Amino acid sequence: MRKPIIVGNWKMHKTHAETVRFVEELLPRLAGLGEDRDIVICPPFTSLAAGSALLRGRRLRLGAQHMHWEEQGAFTGEVSPLMLRALGCSYVIVGHSERRQYFGETDQTVNRRLVSALQHQLVPIFCLGETLAERQRGEARTVCQRQLEQGLAGIEAEALGALVVAYEPVWAIGTGENATPDDAQEMISFLRRQVAAGWGEVAAGLVRIQYGGSVRPDTIEELMAQPDIDGVLVGGASLEVGSFAAIAGFGRGGGI
Repeated sequence: MRKPIIVGNWKMHKTHAETVRFVEELLPRLAGLGEDRDIVICPPFTSLAAGSALLRGRRLRLGAQHMHWEEQGAFTGEVSPLMLRALGCSYVIVGHSERRQYFGETDQTVNRRLVSALQHQLVPIFCLGETLAERQRGEARTVCQRQLEQGLAGIEAEALGALVVAYEPVWAIGTGENATPDDAQEMISFLRRQVAAGWGEVAAGLVRIQYGGSVRPDTIEELMAQPDIDGVLVGGASLEVGSFAAIAGFGRGGGI
């Protein structure tokens, strides 16, 4: 049985003080939830220390939005896995479509980050997905299969249970549009079959695959009812306490 995982990606939002207020309001809203799901917030780098201080010993986990693969070096503006671990991060988002689109991320650099995250006991949330143009050309499966295979190149089957794959169709991110639950299930089922073909049935059964793309409280219940969807990567709806709590509670009125 795969444990569902709900991840909030705040992107470039919230100051230190706003992070403190958000976490202090969110924690009581999650108190009624059991241990049957993982809940993660990924603030910007400048708010990680604030989040870490508040979340120590709590069931809510902390993640980063990006990391370099090296432990240290002359990489101005980058943050290393050792730095993230020292701040109390358990998770890190790798290969988000905005990193690919705006900052030159490639399948090869995604792979290096994935390998490094696993080596440093960080759970990578490995993002992949097709653009609208690729989908319209009928290339969605080809693109996602390539990103999956190249991103996971050299990673052993037994390590797949220690990472999360996030299918995020690029055309559904920040647009208000989202894949239907059936669309998301179809692609995630396809990705699971590709994992089975490349890494074996056991690995395919262990790896958690979530959906990301304009997830809202009114769509979460149907998404989570799909057999292959193991959670969601939430963007805009993770910035408001009530909506994120509702999503974390799978739509149960704010998770209380």
